[in-house]
Amino acid sequence: KLEDLLPEPLVAGTPAGELTEEGAKLLDPTGTLQPGITLAPPEGDAGTGMMATNSVRKRTGNVSAGTSIFATVVLEGKLKALHPEVDLVTTPAGDLAGMSHANNFTSDLNAWVGLFGQFAEALGHPVDAGTLYGTLFRAAIADDVDANCGGLLNYPFRSGEFLAGLPEGRPLFARKPEARMTLGNFMRAQLFGAFSPVKIGMDVMTKDEHVQVDSLVGHGGIFTTPKVAQKILAAAFDTPIKVMATAAEGGAWGMAVLGDYLWHADEGLADYLDNRVFADAESVTEIPDEKDVEGFEDFFARFRAGLPIEHAAIAAIPLED
Repeated sequence: KLEDLLPEPLVAGTPAGELTEEGAKLLDPTGTLQPGITLAPPEGDAGTGMMATNSVRKRTGNVSAGTSIFATVVLEGKLKALHPEVDLVTTPAGDLAGMSHANNFTSDLNAWVGLFGQFAEALGHPVDAGTLYGTLFRAAIADDVDANCGGLLNYPFRSGEFLAGLPEGRPLFARKPEARMTLGNFMRAQLFGAFSPVKIGMDVMTKDEHVQVDSLVGHGGIFTTPKVAQKILAAAFDTPIKVMATAAEGGAWGMAVLGDYLWHADEGLADYLDNRVFADAESVTEIPDEKDVEGFEDFFARFRAGLPIEHAAIAAIPLED
């Protein structure tokens, strides 16, 4: 039986055995690495991401944004129904968490930013990546932008997206003839569109299941430009978004923290993170702006209503063999 083949699940703080002599030689044939070190229970990306963002308490969560994006919330109890849009995982301590995972996030956004970079170079004024991204991203929250992107619409689907019911992806930009086409609105539509797929699953949790979220921690390269992505994500989820100085650290660091927890398992995992790991961590929190929230909801309604455009594009623009 499968249950006889799989190892017994262990929660954080439980020793998971010791490094054997054979294992030590396999990792380090020179013999410098010695056997006997205590092993921590292994975790995947979800659990180590929770550790790296101090998001293991109930009603907290994290948003990990890169080529793909996922949002995880630690639940207070079981969901009332089965939802294909929500993956159920657990924290390293064993508490149930719901996850909305989207395949698409920065690929289409990076392509457009790259195009602007080529334009700057063609003018004879090339700019570095940091300046390019910072300038374009800040345009998305400038005073003259429309909260709902002025009628512009962008679909970031470079690949298929289960959350949106798409077997394949076709990146698309669309607008009505009277839409207000400005740089700020265009970049805002890019960012709104990037966060829209993961919002589908998050809305299932917060609106259909009434999951309560006190705060979310964002981490990933898109949060490098201060405030912009943080402000837009706060609007998308209508939830305060915190970004910490340590949030750029990835899963490997989170696993190392879990290893250290073996020696401090006499206190709860959440208390250990608060008191020992993140006690002095610097952070900035962005509170949702009501106007931005309304603007995102308007954009998101048009985003979902326009999904048949994607299906038509898949049929009309087949992938080459």
